Amino acid sequence: MKEGKSFQITQNEVLNAYKAVKANKGAGGVDRVDFETFEKNWKNRLYTLWNRMSSGTYFPKPVRGVEIQKKNGKVRLLGIPTIEDRVAQMVLRNRLPYNRLTEEEKQSLIRIGSKSDFMKSHIPQRGKKRKWKAEHI
Repeated sequence: MKEGKSFQITQNEVLNAYKAVKANKGAGGVDRVDFETFEKNWKNRLYTLWNRMSSGTYFPKPVRGVEIQKKNGKVRLLGIPTIEDRVAQMVLRNRLPYNRLTEEEKQSLIRIGSKSDFMKSHIPQRGKKRKWKAEHI
């Protein structure tokens, strides 16, 4: 059995993701933990998140539902994830190949096809043995 972590995620990736999430501001999720509360124990919280993500035992919490009034008078439900979940999402978002492209490369992809077409061609599909296409990266 292979020892160590299942996924190679660095603590620095988690810290940088937290900084980006904090810069975006926003409300706390279902746990009602806001940034002020999160900051009181940030090292332990981020370490725990890193440990769970890198060992493959991380599971997101439920989202908090908030009703948002639309222009046409209807109401839609907006899901607000916890700060911890937003950090986890940012770690993964930063690892996607699309985010490593220059603005010029992104613009050329927009002219060629959609972002989702790019992602489909660069991320292995579940159940299929495909190699990554890294020619753009």
